[in-house]
Amino acid sequence: MKEMKVNGSTTLSLALFNDVTNCKELVESMQAGTLEPEVAFLNASLIPDVFPVLAAAHKAHLAKSRGSLTTRTLHSELVYNYSGSKHISESLKRCGISENSKYVLAARFNASPDEMNAVEKLINGKEIDLEELEGTADKAQIQKHYKISSLELSISSLADSITCRIAARDAL
Repeated sequence: MKEMKVNGSTTLSLALFNDVTNCKELVESMQAGTLEPEVAFLNASLIPDVFPVLAAAHKAHLAKSRGSLTTRTLHSELVYNYSGSKHISESLKRCGISENSKYVLAARFNASPDEMNAVEKLINGKEIDLEELEGTADKAQIQKHYKISSLELSISSLADSITCRIAARDAL
């Protein structure tokens, strides 16, 4: 688990899990609104680096502070903002976890140590170091999802390309 500053006094705690076996139950809990504590579960195979997640978290926090969330919760807003799409349901399906997900990034805003322990107990999987994101990211799927060309990757990194799309999505 790693805690990072997002905006002023706001923090984002991240934990990466591999070999997750209970995504079906996690998805059902999220859909029913019974997930406790509230947490964002992202499809980690679409995340090559932590920086784009922090950009999405910043946008989510800003939307909440302005009272203009597009989704119902701050944590679902994080998943929505990570996506390159303006369609909420498509964003949550693609960048959130599905019943078959095995590789999950859990994110919680302003988490206490007890809350992160509770998040870790929710997930039946092995916690691994965040440094493993780049090596296990599905680069072909990321390029397809975000429409990143080989030419663009010759002058930019995958993480930077995603971050630019997250930052510019509202302007397009």
